Amino acid sequence: MQASTVGRIVALAVTLALSAPAAAIIVGGGGSKSQDCLVVFDADANFPTSDPREVRCVDGDSSCDKDGIVNGVCSLSIRVCANSTFSSACSVSGVAEINVAHSSDTGTDPKFDPDFLAIRQAIGTDLGDFTVPVTAPDTCTDPIVLEIPIKGPLGGNRCGRRRKTVVLDSVSPPPELVRDIDRLELSCEPAASVDSCNPKKLFNSTFDRIQKQIFNQNCAVSGCHDSQSQTGGLLLETGAAYNNLVNHAPSNPFAAAAGWLRVDATVPDMSGDLDKSYLYHKIQGDLPDSDYGLRMPRNRPRLNHTLREIIRAWIEAGAPPDTPDLWVPGTY
Repeated sequence: MQASTVGRIVALAVTLALSAPAAAIIVGGGGSKSQDCLVVFDADANFPTSDPREVRCVDGDSSCDKDGIVNGVCSLSIRVCANSTFSSACSVSGVAEINVAHSSDTGTDPKFDPDFLAIRQAIGTDLGDFTVPVTAPDTCTDPIVLEIPIKGPLGGNRCGRRRKTVVLDSVSPPPELVRDIDRLELSCEPAASVDSCNPKKLFNSTFDRIQKQIFNQNCAVSGCHDSQSQTGGLLLETGAAYNNLVNHAPSNPFAAAAGWLRVDATVPDMSGDLDKSYLYHKIQGDLPDSDYGLRMPRNRPRLNHTLREIIRAWIEAGAPPDTPDLWVPGTY
């Protein structure tokens, strides 16, 4: 691998650090050998072993998971590099544009991912358009850490692998206008230890589990209840969800007229009222009629039975807040 040229390239007032890729593997990500160096990934690729082109990480494995702890999330570091010198077969030089798929929170893209937005921001462009072509060799972003949760825990405390694919679409300056489409698949799988899928090991409390496993992955997403959209006046991102739900009137006029709350925890004996909790009816899909809205998550598969039961148990226990080690029976 050649040493990089030290310098800075201005791209919409944001610079890319000029340095040789630091990780062990450069992944072209797709395209012919003659143009696959236009843009590449610098990542801890480890699969397949004969020609590593993916990152398959086990939660807590310090060789790829940057936090090095078993917490249900793999923190994977990548860099995006332009004009790579990793292949002598490549004859293309100069990058005019890099587009990152699903990186704009328009409210209409169900595949929008904040990690993809972070990649786009690290590249230092608005939708990938450089103000001047980047021509220096091995021009890379700083490390970008992507958070990929494992799948689960679900019924019987079962967990599985979750995948995420980064897609870049790059173009060289005119007159050549060579196009290079690159893909990098990243995945996170549970640790092999006996308790690696134990909710009490992965989360701090019942509500912490609800926030991280249910809201963050199914509700606080583009077009729904993230800060950009706040559909129905409801924000379910970390730090806002609890106060937006518990003993808060719904914006739906029919549910409000029926005396429902988003989550009704007003019962004096420190329990909650499922019948008057709009959230529970929304995830169950047992709303009285269409005036009360649609089942949630909207345009997505019905929430897993285990997760719906966690919501039920939490509400019936009075919807306690995110207090460390406060666990409602039936939620772990």
